[in-house]
Amino acid sequence: MSSDHPQTETRLYGVGVSPGIARGTILVVGEDHEEIAKYRITPAEIPGEIGRFESALIQTRAQILEMQQKIAEAIGAKDAGIFDAHLLVVEDRTLIDEVLRKLEADLCNVESVFQEVAAHYADTLSKIDDPYLRERALDIQDVTRRVVRNLQGKAPKAFLGTTTPHILVAHNITPSDTATMDREQVLGFATDLGSRTSHTAIMARSLNIPAIVGLHDATLKLETGQEVLLDGYNGLLILDPTPDTLWHYGELKDRKQRVAASLTELRETKSMTRDGRHVVLSANIELPSEVQAVIDNGAEGIGLYRTEFLYLNRVTLPSEDEQYETYRTVAEQVAPHPLIIRTFDLGGDKVAGGTDVFDEQNPFMGMRAIRFCLEHVDMFKDQLRAILRASSPSGNVKIMFPMISGAHELRRALSVLAECKAELRDKAVPFSDTCEIGAMIEIPSAAICSEVLAREVDFFSIGTNDLIQYAMAVDRVNERIAHLYEPTHPAVLRLLKMVADAAHKHEIWAGVCGEMAGDLVMVPLLLGLGMDELSVSASLVPRVKRAVQTLSYEECQHLVEEALQLETPGEILALCGEVAHRHYGDLIG
Repeated sequence: MSSDHPQTETRLYGVGVSPGIARGTILVVGEDHEEIAKYRITPAEIPGEIGRFESALIQTRAQILEMQQKIAEAIGAKDAGIFDAHLLVVEDRTLIDEVLRKLEADLCNVESVFQEVAAHYADTLSKIDDPYLRERALDIQDVTRRVVRNLQGKAPKAFLGTTTPHILVAHNITPSDTATMDREQVLGFATDLGSRTSHTAIMARSLNIPAIVGLHDATLKLETGQEVLLDGYNGLLILDPTPDTLWHYGELKDRKQRVAASLTELRETKSMTRDGRHVVLSANIELPSEVQAVIDNGAEGIGLYRTEFLYLNRVTLPSEDEQYETYRTVAEQVAPHPLIIRTFDLGGDKVAGGTDVFDEQNPFMGMRAIRFCLEHVDMFKDQLRAILRASSPSGNVKIMFPMISGAHELRRALSVLAECKAELRDKAVPFSDTCEIGAMIEIPSAAICSEVLAREVDFFSIGTNDLIQYAMAVDRVNERIAHLYEPTHPAVLRLLKMVADAAHKHEIWAGVCGEMAGDLVMVPLLLGLGMDELSVSASLVPRVKRAVQTLSYEECQHLVEEALQLETPGEILALCGEVAHRHYGDLIG
């Protein structure tokens, strides 16, 4: 800040989740504490309570469908699909039956019973290691509040009806709130809570509303009517910005608009380095509704389809035919590009309806993923047969086994797959016998034994999130030690090199599907290690593609050679950052 301007400004730091710059007066909305009275009822009143509950569920479902329709008309059906998770909640027989059972057992009013049951569901999801699934707890809380408001006969939230342009500062904003905002009036929003993977953040990006989350206590520090500048790129909320700051952000806004315009031109281009090395750039998806975003952003197929979302929030397991239809539809949509289907990563902290459940002290190192599949072979076979069937006639489907720890485990999984192929042949059911098989490398033991594993499969896909977490013994969602989660640790660099070298020695390809692949500072490092594929969230594809196109493979190789001589994560990170900023600093900030 220049000394010519005595004016001071206050900066609040959060997480930028939707890019853009907004300036205006703020409307502050505090934490939503809706009191739910709890009172006793008689057995004779149970039918009336059930009737109220059913009416509220019907009303809620109608409201969600109306929101979906509005979103589909405004920004497309794929974004409206976000509310599929909300519909699952109001149609979840397990949750509804638990409410009815508890209503009869506790003899309390249905609002309090529903709130208690739904809160238990949300609490269970909030403790899951997968950030995407943790955020689904917020979906349940969103729907819970809507059902309770309908039970209480309350009108929609007052702040949604504000008719003057403003920047909304709230303790939390639900996906429903975001979807029903008047985009003409909401210039941007900032929240105390939230994360990059929340549906609220996804909605903000889809609606092009600049947004910041994770400010912790902004609603306590700020007051309605104050002037702020919101920086959705860097997660900054600036109270009373100085003239220097306003000039800087005017320049930034112009520069970002030029970058955005140039990125849209990359859709039909290849992710090829300046010296001619092609790096396949794929996208990660959770739901079939996300496929259109993969196509729109110019990805070369789907590098990770997380199938466990087919299994959650339901009482019974999906049948082989139901899975086949889902996989076939996705495969046809992305053809001729590949679709890599990860067999389900269930167990431990992610439990499907219809499976046996038991408590584990450390579920992230417990009975999950391929271990769970090999213990539930019938369920595993249903999925493998469905994937194999979907591989014909498109021929673009590949299978990937998660959390492989060594050769014995991989061979057991391949043996079950061979049985499935034999069963389909016996019934004359068509499938592609050349369907590629891959192993996810996300456990250090698999990385260390990668040369043995490379003889058994057609490709490796490195799940860096877990690989780093396990290698460093760091729970990345534990705020006290999250700073120790370091992708540029020399040990991680060596594990990644070990996997890439083993793959290429045995003439198979190696990719990265963890968050590291979408980190623009890490791209030169991954290219230098010889990674053949990067799989990132669809929205990041144009930026990663631009990064690849501005780099040379030879320079990236030199970067890795130099990085291997360094001793600390900070030194390696600084080296990567130097190369990234030199070639595409405008993308980074």
